[in-house]
Amino acid sequence: MKMVPDTSVLIDGRITSMIKTGDYKGSTIIIPEAVVAELESQANQGKEIGFSGLNELQSLCRLAEEKVIELKFSGERPTLEQVKLASGGEIDAMIRQIAIENAAQFITSDSVQAEVARAKGLNVTYLKPQITDFVPLGIDQFFDERTIAIYLKERVCPVAKKGTISAMKLVQIRDQPTTEYELRALAQEILERAKRSSDGFIEVEKRGITVVQIGSMRIAIARRPFSDGMEITAVRPIVDVTLADYSKADVIKKRLSGEKRGMIIAGAPGSGKTTLAQSVATYLYDSGFVVKTMEAPRELQVPDQITQYTMLDGSMQNTADILMLIRPDFVIFDELRKNEDFRTFADMRLAGMGMVGVVHATDVRDALQRFSDRVDYGVLSQIINTIIFVKEGIITKIYDVGFTIKVPEGMANEMHIRPVTTVTEYESQELAFNVFRYDGETIIIPVTHAAEQVDMPVKPVLRAISSSPLAQAVPQSRTPAPEMMPREEGEKRPGCKLSEKEIQREIGRYTDGEVDVQMISDTKAVVYIDDKDVPAAIGKGGKNISAIVNKIGIGIDIKPRNEQERQKKDEDEFNLGGGVKIHIDKKQLTIVAPEHNGKIVDVFAGKEYLFTATVNENGEIHLAKSSSIAQEMIRRYTAEEIIKLRPV
Repeated sequence: MKMVPDTSVLIDGRITSMIKTGDYKGSTIIIPEAVVAELESQANQGKEIGFSGLNELQSLCRLAEEKVIELKFSGERPTLEQVKLASGGEIDAMIRQIAIENAAQFITSDSVQAEVARAKGLNVTYLKPQITDFVPLGIDQFFDERTIAIYLKERVCPVAKKGTISAMKLVQIRDQPTTEYELRALAQEILERAKRSSDGFIEVEKRGITVVQIGSMRIAIARRPFSDGMEITAVRPIVDVTLADYSKADVIKKRLSGEKRGMIIAGAPGSGKTTLAQSVATYLYDSGFVVKTMEAPRELQVPDQITQYTMLDGSMQNTADILMLIRPDFVIFDELRKNEDFRTFADMRLAGMGMVGVVHATDVRDALQRFSDRVDYGVLSQIINTIIFVKEGIITKIYDVGFTIKVPEGMANEMHIRPVTTVTEYESQELAFNVFRYDGETIIIPVTHAAEQVDMPVKPVLRAISSSPLAQAVPQSRTPAPEMMPREEGEKRPGCKLSEKEIQREIGRYTDGEVDVQMISDTKAVVYIDDKDVPAAIGKGGKNISAIVNKIGIGIDIKPRNEQERQKKDEDEFNLGGGVKIHIDKKQLTIVAPEHNGKIVDVFAGKEYLFTATVNENGEIHLAKSSSIAQEMIRRYTAEEIIKLRPV
């Protein structure tokens, strides 16, 4: 019997096993030169399927030497033009032609190739993907019930990561190093299983690296030139967890069933994010929702009813376009890494689709930073409603994401009022982070709560803002921020010295002169440096100062040193004479401050902050006499308290 196998059969690896079982014993196997050229091209590109096919050819040669079969090579080697047209079927046509010329049986594992060959009148044997049970893979010998991952590399003893998500350790599992020959045999077996098994996929196939998913096991096969030696890494889940097993499951369920359908699961690699994501997917399906996943590679272990999609034509945006037509209730987006992933997630969420994303991040601030760098912070709260942080398989924190217009914590006054995205811890309802724009850069500032600060006790006082001479002050009760309080010379909070040194070190990289740091609160500092060094410290578009603010978590104002000297002189001159003058008539109270013409100032009675206002062009601040602020000013002035102004 004459037989012509195509490339897919040699990569599949089943032809040698069928010969060994006696099915094709004594047959003449004719290998088209086009098949050899295609396998050689794939191997030269570092693709594992090329090496797998060449290994199968070598096995056929050994069977021919043993007189089990007769092996022949036939046909012409394809030209460069024909190789370029391989995706259009040019190579497949050359392989079929060899079968026609030799009146041989044509064997293929490619369904399209089989249909075309039948249309040409060939006698076709189509090897369908096997659905029967397979014998264990050779790599299975390295696993036991406690093994999470194994690492095999040539010339190195095999090691494995064992234990649980919360308690893992790396252990050596064999004293004998693995060889390249052993790894190649394991790799070929893995590739054959991936091609033949209904639950096997080749997820990534690039020069020097192949990523395979077989059932719940993800296997990465690396070889030169991508790595410095052949290596196989296999990872598998060791626990099957439902959403009900998590301590904060009720909170998650409530949010998913309500309107807050934009959720991010964050955590370090190996912390249990994917396990939680697949638990959420299963819960949603069981609750009657249509659920799909977007993964590259596909590694979520979900019921068959949940379809798992990967990149379409190399792009998740293309996958999203299809999902928009399918219209599922929820999409689980596993591992957002690239810019396109974040933009696609945002686009689908803003379109009204329920989204659950998985992000690698060591803490919540890093997860926010990864999003804010790619998505406009102004719509961040519309994209993400909930952030879940996972550590060692446990949900440690849940955060709510909101949006408001206010002065961010750490800013001095209402001159800095702006849109702010707020991140609040769910259980304590305490504000954790502010996200806002500053000098063209997105800043994420952690909020220091009052309980964490050591401040002077102060009484709530009346506060007003006057943005123009005609604007009436609005009274508000508040405890003044630390930066609003006048300080005695040398007075500092605990920890300020450490912060000053850190700021001096960071700013000092951009100036050779003295760096004068004034900590006006635990989260705010003013830095004075030489005038010529200010542009370098700020950076193009505020890039340098934004990086420093994000690194140390303290708001920083960079100012030239001559402004410090001028401000000090102005304050000294203004405070001479024991305070400011006040005029009162039938309708209004006027604070006379000609030295601060056109400036925004903070008003104090002694050391106690009262309010912030704008001095008009005539050097005056006007307040309605009937307002509570004006009445408070009259009371203080009558009590002979010294009223002082300080420019903002």
